[in-house]
Amino acid sequence: MVSAKQNYILRFFSPPNTTNRYVGISFSLSEETVIWVANRDTPLKDSSGAATLSKDGNLVVLDGTNRTVWSTNLTTTSPVINSIVQILDTGNLVLREEDSGDTLWESFSHPTDAMVQGMRISQNVNTGKQVLLTAWKNETDPGMGSFTGGIDAMSGTVQLFSWNDGRPHWRSGPWNGQIFLGIKDVFYAYLDAIAQVNSDGAGNIFFSPPPIDGIVIWNSSGSVIRKVWNKMEKRWDVVAYPKNECDVYGKCGVFGSCNALESPICRCLRGFEPVNEEEWGRGNWTSGCRRRNQLRCGDDGFERVQYMKVPDFAKPSSSSVQDECAALCRGNCSCIAYAYDSYIGCMFWSDTLIDTQEFDGVGVDLYVRLSASEFDSHKERKLYIIIGVAVGFVCISVVMFIAWWFIVKRKGSKAQDSSILEAGQMFTMDSTAIVLKDETKEVNIGDLPKFTFKMLANATNQFHEDNLLGRGGFGPVYMLLDWNMRYNIIEGISRGILYLHRDSRLRIIHRDLKPSNVLLDQDWNPKISDFGIARIFRDNEDQCNTARVMGTYGYMAPEYGMEGRFSEKSDVYSFGVLILEIIIGKKNTHYFNDEWSLSLIGCAWKMWSEGNGLSFVEESIASNETEEEMVRCIQIGLLCVQEHPKDRPSIEMVLSMLNHDIVELAAPKQPVLSENGSTDQNVYTSYELTHSVLDGR
Repeated sequence: MVSAKQNYILRFFSPPNTTNRYVGISFSLSEETVIWVANRDTPLKDSSGAATLSKDGNLVVLDGTNRTVWSTNLTTTSPVINSIVQILDTGNLVLREEDSGDTLWESFSHPTDAMVQGMRISQNVNTGKQVLLTAWKNETDPGMGSFTGGIDAMSGTVQLFSWNDGRPHWRSGPWNGQIFLGIKDVFYAYLDAIAQVNSDGAGNIFFSPPPIDGIVIWNSSGSVIRKVWNKMEKRWDVVAYPKNECDVYGKCGVFGSCNALESPICRCLRGFEPVNEEEWGRGNWTSGCRRRNQLRCGDDGFERVQYMKVPDFAKPSSSSVQDECAALCRGNCSCIAYAYDSYIGCMFWSDTLIDTQEFDGVGVDLYVRLSASEFDSHKERKLYIIIGVAVGFVCISVVMFIAWWFIVKRKGSKAQDSSILEAGQMFTMDSTAIVLKDETKEVNIGDLPKFTFKMLANATNQFHEDNLLGRGGFGPVYMLLDWNMRYNIIEGISRGILYLHRDSRLRIIHRDLKPSNVLLDQDWNPKISDFGIARIFRDNEDQCNTARVMGTYGYMAPEYGMEGRFSEKSDVYSFGVLILEIIIGKKNTHYFNDEWSLSLIGCAWKMWSEGNGLSFVEESIASNETEEEMVRCIQIGLLCVQEHPKDRPSIEMVLSMLNHDIVELAAPKQPVLSENGSTDQNVYTSYELTHSVLDGR
C-alpha cells in the first residue's frame, strides 16, 4: 500500500542478513528506512504470510497456516464489521469505521523506534504513564530492544531521554519553549526552534518533532538519530546523539563536570574532590566527587560556572528576574545550585548535581553553592599569584632596561645618514615614474617604527604594480561574481554573523554591516571587518538603546535609525539588505526605480510578491536553472528586512533557511521602506548620499 503522495509504503520486508519477514512502513525514497513495524516480535519464517482485515474489523498479519501473529486488537463493545485501512501521507496507518469515518486505531499511537512529522510521544504528569519509542534489538532484528526513548516531565521541566533498561543513557536537557538546553548544536543552528511541546487539560505533555522532511530514530545502541532528507542530493543528512563521551548520562558521576575538549574529560567542580582517587586516576569517574568543606547555611557563597549543560533534576520557578534566583536559593538551605534561563526562569537543585557538561562558548551559567572557606582559600591563592607575577614583571623590566641601554649606547657611536635620497632623484620601471621628494626634514612620530623611503622602495621593488594590493579612494575594489560565488558569500557572511551573535565568547552586535565592511580573501571567502562601532552585549541583554545613532544609512534597521534601539535583529536587517544587494548587484543607497518610484527593497518586494523574482536578479547571472534558489534567497532577504524585529528570523534560522534545514519559508510582510510614496526625484536624492557618522573611537 502506498500513500496518496507516494511518500510512504506499507509492505513486507526483510532486514539485512535475515530471511525473517515483517510488515512495516518505510520511506518511499529510501525503502531501507523503516519507521514502523507491525509484527516486530513475531516474524514470519517464510513468504506465505498475509496482511488483511479480519471479520471483526481488526487489521491482522497471518502466517502460512492462517494463524494470527499480530493484530490491532480493537476493544469495542460490539463487533466491528465494516472497517477500512489506509496509509496517510504523514506515514500514519489508520483503521477507520467505514460508515462513520471514526478512527478506531492508528500506528502513531503505537510507535516502534521512529518519529516522523505529525507524530507525538507523551507522558502524563499525574499518572506517570508514557508513550515511548523502543529501539530494535539490533540492525537485523526489529524486536523490542533494551533502549527506549521518550520525554520526562515529572520534575517540572520537559526533557528528551534515552533509557537503557530503565537507566538514563542520554538526555536533552530542559526544554525552554524554544530549544533543549542540553544539546549544544541547537544554540548554533536553532534547528529545534520549531519543535513542539504541548499539554492538555488531563495532565498529558506531548512532544512533536519539527515539521520538516525528517525522522528521529532511537537505535539499538541507544543513540538518538536525527535524519533529514536532502532533496538536492537525494540522501539523508544524519546527526546522532550522544555525539561524544560527555553526552553519555552521568559520565563523570555526581558533582563531576565533563568537557569533551579536555584530557582527561572529567573534573570535579570547584569545592569538590574525587570520592575514589585511585579510580579517578585510572579514568573511571562513575563514583563522582564529594565536598571538601561542608556548607554552613548562613555563610555560604556561590561559584559561577559558565557555558554549561545544566544538571538533571532541575526544579523550575517562574521568576522573571535573575537576581531573585540567587536570593531564593540563598534563603533555602537545601538549595545547592541555581541557574537562570530567560524562557524558563529560575532552576534550582537540591541533594546532588549529575550529568553536568561544559560547552564551548554557549550554554547556561550554573551557580554552585560552596562553603565560605572555599572562597577564602581562593583569595589567598590569588594573592600569591599576584605577588609572584609582580616580582617576575619587575625582574624582567630591569633586564630589558639594561639591554636597551647597551643597545642605545652602541648605536650612539655610529653616524646616521642625514639624507637617504636626494631631491629630484627618480626611479623608472615599466614606464612608471616615481618622483622622490626631499626627506631631509625629520618628522617626530613618537614611539612608532620609522621606515626610510629607500626601505619602502626596496621592499616594494620600486613600487611595482605586481605588489599593488588594490586601489582606495575612488578606485574600484570588487569584481562581478557568478551566482555560486555570490551564494557562498551570502552563506559565509551569515556564518560570520552567527559567530558574533552566538559562537564568540562575547556576544557582539556589529551595527555597521555593509558591502565595504565585508572583505574577500584569495578564495573568495567573506570576512566581516570594521568593528569600530560594535557593541558587546552582556548575557542578560537582548537589546540596547543609544542617543547617538552611528552607522550607514540604507543599512540601519528602522528601530535603530529612528529610536536608537539595536539588537541582534538590527544586524539581521542589515544582512537582509546585503543579500538583496548581492543578488541585484547594486547598492541600496544608489538604487531607484523611476517607473515604480521604488527603492531597491521595494523592487525586491514587488517582483517577488508578483511571482517574478527572477527579474530582480542581476541580468548577467539570472538563470532558469538556479531560479528557485535565487528567488528563495530574495524571500530570505525580505524576511530579514521586516519592519518589526520580532518578525525577522534570528541569524541561526537564516542559516538554516540557506542550508535548506528549514524547507518551508514564512511569507514576508511588505517592508516599511518598500515605497517612497512619490515619483519626485527629490525623494530619491535624500537617500543618495551614503556615509558613516564619523566620531572619535
